[in-house]
Parts: sequence; structure tokens; C-alpha cells
Amino acid sequence: MKRVADNRRARYDYEILDTVEAGIVLSGPEVKSCRLGHVHLSGAYVSFLLGKPVLKNASVALYAYASGVENYDPGHDRPLLLKESEIRKLTAGTEEKGMTVIPLEVRAGKFIKVLLGLGRGKKRFDKRQKIRARDVERRLKRSGDY
Repeated sequence: MKRVADNRRARYDYEILDTVEAGIVLSGPEVKSCRLGHVHLSGAYVSFLLGKPVLKNASVALYAYASGVENYDPGHDRPLLLKESEIRKLTAGTEEKGMTVIPLEVRAGKFIKVLLGLGRGKKRFDKRQKIRARDVERRLKRSGDY
């Protein structure tokens, strides 16, 4: 499957503990737009409405050659397709304090899939420590002393 969109900020802001692949309900022009890579996941999250997962705040641009589509909202809520056991696992995870479900990437093959991550928000000092460790590792590699 080809990676069409990536939520880079999610891996920086959250510590991803578990991942699940979900299908997404899209209209015809939205599928074509997704295959072209016109998807943005920044600020997107998953909410559970009446026990069903819904992708919120994800933007799928209207396919440029679509006709007969009026009043299109690129950021409307999109239902996700998951097995009942996966839904239970994600809802149980989100009931813990500080846990949330974040879309990590969109993949396109025969079907359009969304990789969801169950994650815990990182604190500011965690981010700084990771950046510092990456800097030290880069310096060691550059000097050849690793």
C-alpha cells in the first residue's frame, strides 16, 4: 500500500503505544482525491459517537474533475470501519487518563485505509530530552566516535 498522507506531528506530540488499521467511508470523488494525495491529517483526531469511531477534522480536498458536487465540506466527519474487538480495545484505551486515538497516516491500495495510533501526550520536557539525545547521537556519528 502506498502512503498518501502522514501526520508527522502526531509522533512528535504523542507516545504511540498501539496501532490499528481502519477503513474509512468516503464518496467517489473523495477516493480519487485521496489517491492523488490531497489529504491533510494535521489536527485530526478520532472520536466515538454512540460507540462508533468517527474521524474528525481530517481534510480531504474535492477532486478537481468532479462534477455535480455542490456545498462540499472538506473537513466533515467520516465514519471509520473497525472490528468490534478493535473498537472495544480503543475505547478502553481512551478511558485511561491522557490517552487518545490519533490518525497517523492514510494508505491507498485497493482500499483507502487509515492507520490509527493509541497514544499518550508527551510533556514538553520529554520532547526536549528526545531532541537532545538525537543531537548527541548525530554529533557522535559525525565525529566517528560511536
